[in-house]
Amino acid sequence: MKVAVIGGTGFVGFHLVRHLIAAGHLPRLLVRPGSEGKIEQIADCEIVHGHVGDSATLTDCLAGTDAVIYLIGILREFPARGITFEALQHQGVVDTIAAAQATGVGRFLLMSANGIHADGTPYQRTKYQAELALKISSLRWTIFRPSVIFGDPQGRMEFCSQLKKDIIDSPMPAPLFFKGLLPTGAGTFELAPVSVEDVAKAFVIALAEPRTESQTYSLCGPQRYTWKAILSTIAAASGKTKLMVPAPALAVQAVAGVFDRYSWFPISRDQIQMLMEGNVCTENDSFARLGLTPTPFGVDRLDYL
Repeated sequence: MKVAVIGGTGFVGFHLVRHLIAAGHLPRLLVRPGSEGKIEQIADCEIVHGHVGDSATLTDCLAGTDAVIYLIGILREFPARGITFEALQHQGVVDTIAAAQATGVGRFLLMSANGIHADGTPYQRTKYQAELALKISSLRWTIFRPSVIFGDPQGRMEFCSQLKKDIIDSPMPAPLFFKGLLPTGAGTFELAPVSVEDVAKAFVIALAEPRTESQTYSLCGPQRYTWKAILSTIAAASGKTKLMVPAPALAVQAVAGVFDRYSWFPISRDQIQMLMEGNVCTENDSFARLGLTPTPFGVDRLDYL
């Protein structure tokens, strides 16, 4: 197939494009001018220069393709720079749906996120609204909801490398967040890291399998890890040990509320809230439904650190 990829130069997009090409597909990438260097196999791709906010560019990118994959997602917004959850995670999907309908592209694959809900943070809410917009469209859709994704970042932002940079490599002790005033259960909320390679494989399978249409897949790794265990694993993979201390989430959120508008501050108030909610799959059968065995998280999988 010829597959339009919106967000193909990002972390997941980099790996997905490799898998698409390996499966014999032709990716057509929407690329901002100057970002061509982020594409590894550019000779095997078609490039459309532009931005997701330009409807004419979207139409050009989707015209003549068999399917579209929307990957764009951000963890923090910076409205002063025009980077917002609403623009990139909701309106961008709505505009891409319209372009798909206008150009006759009937197949739409969306990367959402595990744990989203209608009354959550702006990140969660805009992801949820994007899902609703796709479900009520006339398109043949598939939605993927990955947990936190790990894998070789190839110079891009990735869960483990970001935690290494902001927490493990920092001279400050690692924070074990806890709710309330007493450090009961500090750092015990759970996440289920999923391999970026497995996420990419899931998308490629969905393109060829009509049974995946009108389906939502929550993608989690095979095991749950506490926040403390994840930090310990990243430290070990980095050849380090790390002092960890309980940190009241409310106090850290108060500080983040003042400074998270600045990109140099390592975490936002909403990111702390979402971390504390945990990120695991209540029904962890999605990979089995796709015929895949998920990759375990562990020190031996983090050699890129």
